[in-house]
Amino acid sequence: MDKPNKYARFRLLGAVAGDVIGSRFEWNPVKTTDFPLFHPDCTFTDDTILTVAVASAILQGGSFAEEIWDFGNRYPDRGFGNNFMQWLSGPKKEPYNSYGNGSALRVSPVSWAYDSVDDVLENAYQSAIVTHNHPEGIKGAQSVALAVFMARQKKDKEEIRAEITRRFGYDLNRTLADIRPTYSYDVTCQGCVPEAIIAFLESTDYESTLRNAISLGGDADTQAAIAGSIAEAYYDGVPEEIVLFVKKIIPEEFWLIIKEFNTTFIDNN
Repeated sequence: MDKPNKYARFRLLGAVAGDVIGSRFEWNPVKTTDFPLFHPDCTFTDDTILTVAVASAILQGGSFAEEIWDFGNRYPDRGFGNNFMQWLSGPKKEPYNSYGNGSALRVSPVSWAYDSVDDVLENAYQSAIVTHNHPEGIKGAQSVALAVFMARQKKDKEEIRAEITRRFGYDLNRTLADIRPTYSYDVTCQGCVPEAIIAFLESTDYESTLRNAISLGGDADTQAAIAGSIAEAYYDGVPEEIVLFVKKIIPEEFWLIIKEFNTTFIDNN
């Protein structure tokens, strides 16, 4: 009999593990799903930091802008984009009309903290607009949040595909085989989020989701974080061996926030 996964109900690690495992491929892209999952070069990047920041803001009942700004300034050398770095160093926390994938990579905590589509979409919007007030930046965050929420609600993949397409207009009828040959590094929501969702839609489990996303040869850590956040909800968690690998890499304070988030929003559901 297989050993039970003691982290089976532990959430938010879908995005974090995707970030960590995808991190070594961000500047060394691959076009295959056949690669070692664990590697000494794996680390955490801005995707993990901002996911934890959003979780912390929800836990504290505070400002998304303040928590994102605080966490970003405490871990500044983890792959943030130039515009975001300027936002971190500026005197005012004003949005800068971004449509980069930063709004989408950090949004998954929203999908676990709220229990209706309207609340999820509204809080995804609020988490995005502190920096990403461009329509595409908002769309990217809301589409990922809704996909995670629908997966959490045990909707099947075709329902998820149809609803995300209907609401946001993404073309999710392409295949990875169609996308992979000509796809390259793209940090925009519109050029990254649909492909990450397709990576999930073609998966068979959590691990294959990450392999699919990374194999596109794009912004690997972010696409794996986005796809992984959906897969975690759909496949009921992250495999224990992946959790234990990631736990050794992320800061202890991140683990404690994730634990508190789970105690507050997951364990009682």
